Amino acid sequence: MLPAALRRWLHRPKRSDPRLLSQFFFADERVTRVVAEINGLDAELDPQQYLVLLNQLHLSQAHLLAVIERIMEECIPTQRHSRDYLVKFPEELLVDNLGNHMLFAAECLLAGTFIEVEEAEGAQLRPRARNLLCSLELVRTVLREQSLSQPGTYPEPVRAALVQFDRLFAEFELSYVSSLVAVKSPEEIYRQQEIIVLFCETVERALRSGYLTQEMIDGYEPLLMFTIPRLAIISGLLIYPEGPLSLERGPEQMSRVFSPFYNLLKKIRDLLRVLSAEELCLLERSLCAAESEDPCSPATPPTWGAAMPGAGPPAPWGLLEAPHTTPPPHTCTGRLGPPGAVESPGMDSPQPPRSGPGPRLEAPPGARRSELRSHYSSTKDMLHTLFVCISGVADQLQTNFASDLRSILKTVFKIVASQGDPSEDLGTSTEEDGELQVGDAPRVADCPLCHSPTEGAGLRRAGAHGRPEWVPDSTCSQCCACRAPFTLLRRRHHCRSCGKIFCARCSPHTAALPHYGQPKPVRVCTHCYAVHLSPAPRRSRSR
Repeated sequence: MLPAALRRWLHRPKRSDPRLLSQFFFADERVTRVVAEINGLDAELDPQQYLVLLNQLHLSQAHLLAVIERIMEECIPTQRHSRDYLVKFPEELLVDNLGNHMLFAAECLLAGTFIEVEEAEGAQLRPRARNLLCSLELVRTVLREQSLSQPGTYPEPVRAALVQFDRLFAEFELSYVSSLVAVKSPEEIYRQQEIIVLFCETVERALRSGYLTQEMIDGYEPLLMFTIPRLAIISGLLIYPEGPLSLERGPEQMSRVFSPFYNLLKKIRDLLRVLSAEELCLLERSLCAAESEDPCSPATPPTWGAAMPGAGPPAPWGLLEAPHTTPPPHTCTGRLGPPGAVESPGMDSPQPPRSGPGPRLEAPPGARRSELRSHYSSTKDMLHTLFVCISGVADQLQTNFASDLRSILKTVFKIVASQGDPSEDLGTSTEEDGELQVGDAPRVADCPLCHSPTEGAGLRRAGAHGRPEWVPDSTCSQCCACRAPFTLLRRRHHCRSCGKIFCARCSPHTAALPHYGQPKPVRVCTHCYAVHLSPAPRRSRSR
């Protein structure tokens, strides 16, 4: 039998070999070389070089684990250990190099160093860490031997070693992360799924009532991260009282996202039940339009057009000034659903549009309703209190449960966003003789590409690389399309086609601009996307 060194030299795979075992050979060789350099270096004499080698070791181990992961997907795809437990982890932990972090943690535990875990928990995890690292060494050994003999096959010993390593890695990952953070229980996962359903129903109701528009959803308007939870609190307390925000059960049976606010939600529900249809409509519109201050506040005038295109202020604005030390004779009559579903025959102002019936709820008795209203000097004062309380609960979710709320909203957007291809004909043109014909497409007066009907097509034919001059941020305080003012939440975005500044809702598309030297998709406004770009380079923004 040939010596190991000679056999290794004779059967060494080529770097150009695309097979996974050949890639593993060089990834494993890289890790071994870096480890040897670290062992031969005196860290006290050359600490800078030591840090450089540690970084190289981190990168080479990450690459090695990635190759092993691909080998397992190819070799034992049906024997992989279940990773369903990942849904229990906070979203910020689900990073691409989580596996490398687990390997580093196992090495630290085996060396007696307890990073981010208590000593008692570290002692319990140490046997798992030892088994994992021993299994990894076995995998490296069998894969290295196989790469030097038959790099295209996986015999049974290789498969068995991979199955064992996959199982031990999953067990250690779950145990270690569980010792660091509070992972979600199956019950909590189910409750948060119910919250996702509530949020989706809330968005559908808001779309029907005109509080939100589909363009805001498809454009991932940042304000929606505050608006949707606020409206969902009203929906969960009034429209779906037996859902995830049901107050008929104890706080321990609610999701951990809302359980800390159990007592406050009870007070909010009691106040919501005494509102008339117009008052509820006004409150919900205020929650949609507000960004940093209460629109019902005297210091802040209502900005309906900026926050909700096409939605005018509700008729009963004068209602806010009318004192209600005694309740009006005809308010909530026992049926409180979507704004149009509440019967309020005593009000003279126009009724909000109906959006479908809601469930029947018991309105507070007249004496109780009168008592609740008597605590406030006017309807405006009561609505302001509700606004502050609802906004406070919803905004606290952004701080205390940022990971959970981000995961919930991410799923909601996937469900409620338009599924169709927005690149369908939007009054754009047809191609004739390989050139884009703008035809009767709408033109914008201040668009630099609309000054000349042939300017955009001429740039494409000539392959020009002169990019448009960008409008300076300091000279633009509102969106060039919808005229919505820019704020901390509504950010500026430059269209790479015309150079003007838009909000996210008015620039939700991406497209390649080869005539400007942009072969990869970049952000463009809706106008340029629909008028000045051919269908070929279009691509919807996926965020």
